[in-house]
Amino acid sequence: MNTVILTASLAFAGYLATYLNGLRLAQRQARLARVNQQLSDFYGPLFALTEANSRAYEAFCERYVRPDGVHPFDHDIPPTEEEIAEWRTWATTVFLPNIQKMRDVVVAKADLLIEEEMPPVLLDLCAHVSGYEITAARWACGEFGEYKSVIQFPGPELKEYTTTRFARLKKEQAALLGRRR
Repeated sequence: MNTVILTASLAFAGYLATYLNGLRLAQRQARLARVNQQLSDFYGPLFALTEANSRAYEAFCERYVRPDGVHPFDHDIPPTEEEIAEWRTWATTVFLPNIQKMRDVVVAKADLLIEEEMPPVLLDLCAHVSGYEITAARWACGEFGEYKSVIQFPGPELKEYTTTRFARLKKEQAALLGRRR
C-alpha cells in the first residue's frame, strides 16, 4: 500500500514538474516571440530611421555650414533664399519621407510599445510630421514663407528613446536565447 502511494506521489510530482516546466518554456517562447516582433516591427525600424535621419541631417549641416562654422538655421542672421531652397530640397526628398515613415511605424505598430501609454516623445514626433506636411503642402503651392514645421522635431529625445529601447530589447532577446554578453 505504501509503495502504491509512493509511486502515485512520484508520478504526480513528475507530472507537475513536467507541466510547470512546459508552462515556463511556453511563456519564455511567447516572450521571445513578442520581443522579436517589437524589434522587427517597431523599435528596429524606428531606430534605423532615426539614425538615418540624424546622419543625413548632420551631413546637411556639415555641407551647408556658414564660413563662421554655424548652421544657417542656428544663426543670428536668417537663412538666405539659396539656403532655404537647398533646405526644401533636402526636406522634401530625405527628411520628410524619413519622418513620415517613423510616424507610420508609431501609428501602425503602437501595440508593440514597451510602455503602457504612448510616450510624449512619440506624440511630439507625430505632431512634428503633421506640421511639416502642412509646410511641404505650402511649398508645393509655391508658398515659401515658412521653412520649418510649427512643432519642433524631438531629435535628441527621440534618439535617446530609440537607442535605449532598442538596446534594452536586444539585451532581453539575448537573455531569452540563452546568450551572455
